[in-house]
Amino acid sequence: MRGYFGIGVEGISKPMNLGAVLRTAHAFNASFAFSIKAEFDIPTVLASDTSVAFNSLPVQLYDTVEDFSLPLGCRLIGIEITEDAVDLPSFTHPVAAAYVLGAEQDSLSPELQARCDFIVKIPTKFCVNLAVAGAIVMYDRMISLGRFAERPVRVGGPLAVQQKKHRHGLPIWKKNRLKALGNPE
Repeated sequence: MRGYFGIGVEGISKPMNLGAVLRTAHAFNASFAFSIKAEFDIPTVLASDTSVAFNSLPVQLYDTVEDFSLPLGCRLIGIEITEDAVDLPSFTHPVAAAYVLGAEQDSLSPELQARCDFIVKIPTKFCVNLAVAGAIVMYDRMISLGRFAERPVRVGGPLAVQQKKHRHGLPIWKKNRLKALGNPE
């Protein structure tokens, strides 16, 4: 997959949800994870993060929104239900991005929303679990920026495509140049 991404939470109060987000981030090969003003009880986080993600990717803990920082050039994407949020299926993911989810029974703080480059929502009838929302966003990023075959027109997976047989020799442009110079191959 091109680029890199990180994912984090603000004000999360359920360490099991944080563990699930970290485990999923690890599975989707996130470059980093973070929390802002979150409950981080390691034994409880590890109860759901069975991959022990913080042994494989950096996890930054920030006490306040003001302390929070991202790598240079990384765009912050808030995942939140707002009137002007972009529907996830219509969103083009930046190559370098960090996604942030709000607390389970709250929204992203106005201070953090103001720092976001984009606010994106998952178009569902009602809110889904925080860890599920994180997984949906990471999956959408993977299928959008990954190198996968286009979806077939018919139902089912891609048909085996017959590869063109490799031709040996000089590239055509080089053959033409040599021919123009009077040096046939």
